[in-house]
Amino acid sequence: MAGRMTALELVELALDDGSFRSWDRPLGPVEDADVTAARQRTGLDEAVITGEGLLHGRRVAVVACEFGFLAGSIGVAAAERLVSAVERATAERLPLLAAPASGGTRMQEGTVAFLQMVKISAAVTQHKAAGLPYLVYLRDPTLGGVLASWGSLGHVTAAEPGAMIGFLGPRVYRSLYGEPFPEGVQVAENLYRHGLVDAVLPPQALAGIADRALRILLAPPVEPALGEPPSEPLPDVPAWESIIRSRRADRPGVRQLLRYAASDVLPLNGTGEGEQDPGLYLALARFGGVSCVLLGQDRRTQTDVGPMGPAALRAARRGFRLAHELNLPLVTVIDTPGAALSPEAEEGGLAGEIARCLSELVTLEAPTLSILLGQGCGGGALALIPCDRVLVAQHGWLSPLPPEGASAIVHRDVEHAPELAAAQGVRSADLVADGIADRIVPERPDAADEPEAFCRRVGRELERELAVMLPRRRPDLLTERLRRYRALGTTRDRARAAG
Repeated sequence: MAGRMTALELVELALDDGSFRSWDRPLGPVEDADVTAARQRTGLDEAVITGEGLLHGRRVAVVACEFGFLAGSIGVAAAERLVSAVERATAERLPLLAAPASGGTRMQEGTVAFLQMVKISAAVTQHKAAGLPYLVYLRDPTLGGVLASWGSLGHVTAAEPGAMIGFLGPRVYRSLYGEPFPEGVQVAENLYRHGLVDAVLPPQALAGIADRALRILLAPPVEPALGEPPSEPLPDVPAWESIIRSRRADRPGVRQLLRYAASDVLPLNGTGEGEQDPGLYLALARFGGVSCVLLGQDRRTQTDVGPMGPAALRAARRGFRLAHELNLPLVTVIDTPGAALSPEAEEGGLAGEIARCLSELVTLEAPTLSILLGQGCGGGALALIPCDRVLVAQHGWLSPLPPEGASAIVHRDVEHAPELAAAQGVRSADLVADGIADRIVPERPDAADEPEAFCRRVGRELERELAVMLPRRRPDLLTERLRRYRALGTTRDRARAAG
């Protein structure tokens, strides 16, 4: 890429003016002629620079590769410098911003250099295990072992526009196979399309996205001055009427909720493992004074693009991991007419992904909160339900199948859908009565008629619920959650038997 920015130029661009302080201890002379020449050419003593500075006034640690120094390759000395910096950032509880640009392992140092990626990965993993943010900016190029270790472990990962990013270097591929590697595969924009990076943005935007991420991830929770939610009588609306209202095309969804109710939002993209499904919206978000990982079923894309498939649930599981690693509460927004019913979904393991979501969510060691915002149909809705607290919009509903599908099974027609919906107990009032949901968020009289007011109302309820859960001990929350779902349905069965 023409006009490639040096590591020091990038660091000084991202950090507040004059705030960068190097952590690098000078390295002694070496006998390697290539290293000596690289030192003379770049003015650096290795392919990595490390240090700290202020990013919008917040102290952060930084590690960056200098591609001009032997193609940013990582040998023993560079790896030791990296690991020492990561360990210092962990000890001083600093968020870490990494900016690799490298051809990979330093071939001149052989296998011992190759194995340095193990200790770098271990140090980054320990940093994340301490609940500290790890942000990655992939530059042109990032290849080989660097991408296959510390380049691919970010909580949030952005990439430079047009950057070559891949595991296998194109020169090696041509030498091994006698033909060029296909164009357009190892490009930042293609990685974004496949859910491998969260954003593609120029270096000038790096400080902004990093600051937004750290505002959400590191801001201390603020006690909301909301008091108890107002109690108001709700009309007894038939289940079928709520179902019809929930299907209105103009009903607000997760994007409107974030637009009107969240104070900060940083969208994330895909599974991080090569898949993207627009049916699920994953983000870091802040409602008032409380930050969270949010994952929501997007009613708009499920209508415009198609039903959500197994990749959406794999992206949801990425959200679970982020909540655990970052010690943040998790919010799930349920609003789906149903997951994809197709050969592709079957071959992609949809049922297994539902099972894994249920297993991981109900045992997640983080505060969890779900909001049934609209349609809650089938296994796609079930996968995101089992949380510590469950809110439901007044016209939200939850059912194993669309009422028409249930009618077709029971009555062999769809005409009985309204009466079957009533009998199944799918509406919000029934969900609260059965212990599936904890509270109803009113619609006055329909969220589609008051989208902004409704979304702000939901946002206040989310903030209130999260603020109550945050001080609770994680083991206590998990114990109560497991007890809740273990007992679900037994109280009603006993009451029916007694009647």
